[in-house]
Amino acid sequence: MPGEPVAAVEAWLKADTPRLLDELFAFLRIPSVSTDPAYANPIRAAAALLAERLTRIGMNDVRLLDSGGHPSVFAQRADVPGAPTILIYGHYDVQPPEPLEQWQTPPFEPTVRDGLIFARGACDDKAPLWIALSALEGWMAVHGRLPVNVKVLLEGEEESGSHTLPAILKAHRALLASDVMLSADGGRFRVDMPSVNTSLRGVLSLEVRLRTAAHDLHSGRYGGAVGNAAMALARLLATLHDERNRVTVAGFFDGLQRPGNADMASIHAVALDETAFLAEVGARPGAGEPGIPLLEALWFRPTVEVNGITAGYQGAGGKTVIPAEASAKLTCRLGPGQTPKRVADSVVAHLRAHCPGWAQIEIDNPGDGASAYAVPQDDPFLAAVSRVIADVHGKPPVRVGIGGTLPVASMVKHALGIETVMLSYAVSDERAHAPNEFFRLSSFDDGLVAWARVLPELAVARL
Repeated sequence: MPGEPVAAVEAWLKADTPRLLDELFAFLRIPSVSTDPAYANPIRAAAALLAERLTRIGMNDVRLLDSGGHPSVFAQRADVPGAPTILIYGHYDVQPPEPLEQWQTPPFEPTVRDGLIFARGACDDKAPLWIALSALEGWMAVHGRLPVNVKVLLEGEEESGSHTLPAILKAHRALLASDVMLSADGGRFRVDMPSVNTSLRGVLSLEVRLRTAAHDLHSGRYGGAVGNAAMALARLLATLHDERNRVTVAGFFDGLQRPGNADMASIHAVALDETAFLAEVGARPGAGEPGIPLLEALWFRPTVEVNGITAGYQGAGGKTVIPAEASAKLTCRLGPGQTPKRVADSVVAHLRAHCPGWAQIEIDNPGDGASAYAVPQDDPFLAAVSRVIADVHGKPPVRVGIGGTLPVASMVKHALGIETVMLSYAVSDERAHAPNEFFRLSSFDDGLVAWARVLPELAVARL
């Protein structure tokens, strides 16, 4: 590894890298934000761009799979009878770019500085997705065929909860049938440490609203007599944790499994400097749950997080009002063994029980979410990806978890009965979901090599 056929593909990819980057930049310019209806047209434009590229590079049966939300882009090509079929996954939607004032350059105008591509979606997940498609293009351009049977599923709702993806998987189960899913979404733990992802936390979302009056009130005329929705919400959210930062919700930890021996071995292998880790993001020690090692907290421990709070006047200057309504967006990351519905039910029950009687509470609970996921330690496709990473980077990868969630992993396990293996060249420090998100040009180069090599390696993997 690599053999002559792979070397020819790598040479083609290296020569065509400037064009591939130019095309990636055009993709990054599309503001494909999935959570905000105002971006519906850009979402469709991004899907159309991907469909056009898949058709242009030689994939077959290119189509949009739609179930009432943002569509997924599908394509396939079967060149090797008897070889495994690989379902390549990525997502083309991105997080909202706000707060815009914190971006050094416009979020949807990709800018290269110091070997880094700055843009919303650069690392999550447009550049990693583009690398995977470029490897397919390289193989077909050089050899006229792929070395393994491939199906492609590019989702448009990953950043907004993958709400209609289960329906897409169910409706197109036969079309999507594969031996394994290879995800371009995921991430490396550090740029100087070869790693392969083996586990993900789950996720669910909630939104809570409190109302204490029919409308905002004069704080002098009504202060002390009418409840303040902002204060009530602040107190309510504070009940979710105790003074030691442990979640206090009854039943929240039901079903949670402790990390296994292999997981603990990975934690020790990373040998994380916790002080340096926190310093990199400007955080101070002491906010974590006592007695829980940092990597265990990041990879396997469930959380309740407040993602945003809205209440009262927030413009320039002051406005002396008692807010009549306040709202908060919450997410829970789930550990292994937990189920989204059971956790959501426990959080909803807690919020209702602790809401003061003089406030009205409404809770939006979509009722879906994604469970935590772990690929089996002895999975042959995981072994194949690990061999490729070792070959590209010169040493075996450390098996690491991801604190984030790839909802599709648990969904395809349930709907299609297949495992998910990840090969992403994003790095955990690249400010995904934050202002000034970036992706390394060096990762683009390394990723092209790895994806070119992994396709023939997966062709000989056996279940």
